[in-house]
Amino acid sequence: MKVFVTGASGHVGSALVPELLRAGHQVVGLARSDASAAKLDSQGAAVRLGDLDDLDGLRKGAAEADAVIHLAFKHDEMFAGNYQGASDADLAVVGAFLDELSGTGKALVGTGGTLSYSGLGRTATEEERVPDDHSRGTARNLIVDAQDVRGAVAVLPPTVHSELDRAGFIPLLVRAARATGVSGYPGDGTNRWSATHTLDVARLYRLAVEKAPAGSVLHAVAEEAVTMREIAEAIGRQLNVPVESVPLERAQEHFGPLANMVARDAPTSGARTKALLGWEPQEPGLLADLEAGFYFEAR
Repeated sequence: MKVFVTGASGHVGSALVPELLRAGHQVVGLARSDASAAKLDSQGAAVRLGDLDDLDGLRKGAAEADAVIHLAFKHDEMFAGNYQGASDADLAVVGAFLDELSGTGKALVGTGGTLSYSGLGRTATEEERVPDDHSRGTARNLIVDAQDVRGAVAVLPPTVHSELDRAGFIPLLVRAARATGVSGYPGDGTNRWSATHTLDVARLYRLAVEKAPAGSVLHAVAEEAVTMREIAEAIGRQLNVPVESVPLERAQEHFGPLANMVARDAPTSGARTKALLGWEPQEPGLLADLEAGFYFEAR
């Protein structure tokens, strides 16, 4: 299968491209820089130069492939405070892919996040329907509801962790602890995030593009619930700094770009995804990766 991948040189893409190639697939990766293109070429993937604003180029990439995996998102805009702009761009990309793939029966695997389940008051399952009240939720629903496209959405935890993780939520928490001299958690720290190792997430995307039924919501979740206090304590041990509660009114001051997310409670189950695809996470858990120390090395 020839698979067109956006975000191919990023965190998850860096694990996904080798995973697809080892399984015998051809990969065409979207690259917006010469460095990204060189990285993909060194892995054995073909390269399409462009970015998320090049909708015509994205349509052409989809038309020439047997399947599309859409990983890329404008995280720089999101962390700069323009989440709506990043989400609007994502919605435009998904719309372009659906327009091109409509009627082909080809696979389109999109990406969502478990933090969209915040506030449910229970563990979220794959049956959850996110509201069409913001652009990324709308994009997810468009893929799941698509006709004549084998659409599926992989829903990722905020903590996709491994040595490949250079700019995700855990590195931001480590940076905040270094900058302030305190490893903080919001309020009483009992709010929960799910977590999964990068290599396990890559395997899920590969299985999704190979065999996920149309309309699938797939939870890339190995650990349903890790509390923010547990995460803060692990970071505190590694940095040898105090572990303290951060009042919500001081969240922006301490957590910076994570302030709007850090207090969310979103435990999430991946049980149905595991049963559907035969996906079994094999890699270390989040706290084990934190204790391994690589998040605290100069990289």
